[in-house]
Amino acid sequence: MDEPEIGLTTTLELMRWVGWAQMKAGQDWVRERELSHEQSFVLGYLVQNPGSMQRDVAEVSRTTPASVSSLLQGLERRGLIERRTEGGNGRVKRVYATPAGVDLISGFEDAMAATEEVILAPLNQAERDAFHALLTKITSELPRPTRS
Repeated sequence: MDEPEIGLTTTLELMRWVGWAQMKAGQDWVRERELSHEQSFVLGYLVQNPGSMQRDVAEVSRTTPASVSSLLQGLERRGLIERRTEGGNGRVKRVYATPAGVDLISGFEDAMAATEEVILAPLNQAERDAFHALLTKITSELPRPTRS
């Protein structure tokens, strides 16, 4: 006897599938650059927040100072970031993405926009507008995601 085919039947299951497709595209993009998720997150943060203190990087990445130090060492070995001491105090270090680091992760937003286009390709513009309006209505009633 053949096993029944597992189908996606609920709206939330279908939404999870769309989310999975978007997440996988992001993971593939990061993996192609030989970065871990954590490394790409920190590098992106440093591009947007040059000169951040190591403790700030640890806080925003929700990790320990020791773990972030190890992560930064890996990025530093690849020439993607540099750490500079401040005012002769060796304990206070600011972290900067190097031009190579900036170049490596540039284009992520474009890649995600292309993924959105692939996901929405079956819809015409009127359907896209209606879908967007419905999602806006649904999410207006939900709590906003936070990083903390």
